[in-house]
Amino acid sequence: MQYFVWNVNPVAISMGPLHVFWYGILFATAILVGLEYMKWVFRQESKDESVIEPLFIYTVIGIVVGARLGHCFFYEPEFYLAHPMKIFAVWEGGLASHGGGLGVIIALWYGSKKYKINFLWLIDRLVIPTALFGFFVRMGNFMNSEIVGTPTDVSWAVVFSRVDMLPRHPAQLYEAFSYLIIFFILAAIYRAKKTSLKPGLLFGLFLTLVFSARFLIEFVKTKQAAYTADMALSAGQMLSIPFLLVGICFIIWSFKK
Repeated sequence: MQYFVWNVNPVAISMGPLHVFWYGILFATAILVGLEYMKWVFRQESKDESVIEPLFIYTVIGIVVGARLGHCFFYEPEFYLAHPMKIFAVWEGGLASHGGGLGVIIALWYGSKKYKINFLWLIDRLVIPTALFGFFVRMGNFMNSEIVGTPTDVSWAVVFSRVDMLPRHPAQLYEAFSYLIIFFILAAIYRAKKTSLKPGLLFGLFLTLVFSARFLIEFVKTKQAAYTADMALSAGQMLSIPFLLVGICFIIWSFKK
């Protein structure tokens, strides 16, 4: 076969009934890398590091709860409204990045109020490791052979043999490397301008770049929500538009500010 065939077992380690998935390893790695990055940021700017761990807990809760609810109600509302107890079955899979983003924003808004930290200062810096988090998660999706692209005959197409034998766009890799590039862009801006950053600028850039990439890549991804099968745009694209508009507004506001 002229195309690259991907057939990696999504289970990294098996010990009897216990299975450790590559997705879980990459997800945990992303969280821990983000934690260490934020510790470095707090040290760089002489902030109180004692608030990092409770804020970290808020962040994890926000990601998991938001991403799970986002998947249930953005992508499969009919099924989960008919089987509400299935919402809690996180181990069965199903996390949505849009929901995770909303969950983190709400959780950190609450945390910033509780620990008396400027919300925009916090979110401007947290979006940097968040972009890296997106890279790790999409690599996890690639290991799972999920969120695959549409069939294609491009030379770099991948056959996900656990799905079917059709050559497809490796949409997970498109997203993963887009987010990695965005991470480097945001990190470079922060390092160069951290003492004179306009409030909301990095947050706005993050939303604009990430959801522009997401909107475009959705054109070569299989639609995940059944109710969008006959629509011009996928659920991911429709959900990306509000985030994209908010990002542009934050960029404009930060410069006017």
